[in-house]
Amino acid sequence: MDLGLKNKRVIVTASSKGLGKATALQFAKEGAKVMISSRNEKELQATLEEIKTNSGNQEVYYTICDMTKNSDIEQLFSEAIEKLGGVDILVNNVGGPVAGGFAQVTDEDWGVAFEKNLLSYIRTIRLALPHMKQQNFGRIVNISSSSTKEVLDGLILSNTFRLGMVGLSKSIAREYAENNILINTVGPGRIQTDRITELDQIAANRKEVSIEEVREGFKQLIPIGRYGEPAEFANIIAFLCSEANTYMTGQSLVVDGGMLKAL
Repeated sequence: MDLGLKNKRVIVTASSKGLGKATALQFAKEGAKVMISSRNEKELQATLEEIKTNSGNQEVYYTICDMTKNSDIEQLFSEAIEKLGGVDILVNNVGGPVAGGFAQVTDEDWGVAFEKNLLSYIRTIRLALPHMKQQNFGRIVNISSSSTKEVLDGLILSNTFRLGMVGLSKSIAREYAENNILINTVGPGRIQTDRITELDQIAANRKEVSIEEVREGFKQLIPIGRYGEPAEFANIIAFLCSEANTYMTGQSLVVDGGMLKAL
């Protein structure tokens, strides 16, 4: 199926690895013009070449961007407008906040998580919307977490700010639907990324077992019976941003292999 993404202008944040990287690669394969970003220039350079090689698409660019810095986000959009010629699609992604329960996290942790995991999305969306509104077209996907559907023990910061992201997305989806701007959130379950490896290792240390034992335990809870691949997650985002999606907006989805029991 042709998703109608050829020549669409796409920004994917925090995309030097993991879910962001897989998403950027999928858009590049579909023929979109893609701007990737992260804090690490060395990783960005390697990812840029990998995406170009694996997609055959040379219209891929990068910008260094720390998502906790408003000046960096503004520079990201300036670079995207210059190199892509505009913005049709924004995929918001950022690393998860520190793990810990209520007693373990500090005021500083709360402040950093707010700025990183919620305010950064507000800032990118604020910059993207005027372009999308002017052209009467836009797609925004905010990558969240399965904690938007079912709280995760030991991840109080994620449980709090990811839900704020859902409220933000739902609100602006209603405000800008008349401008043909569709906005959704997508949360990963046990998708095989560095973040999941980190969380699995924390669980293994807490239980004093091997990480392999932790992973086998999770697999028993997933009806499909395995962890997901980043490319599988990226396919869902590509669909939501494509011409195949013309009516789904304001939704909060989870890609988890059926793991969550919450309705």
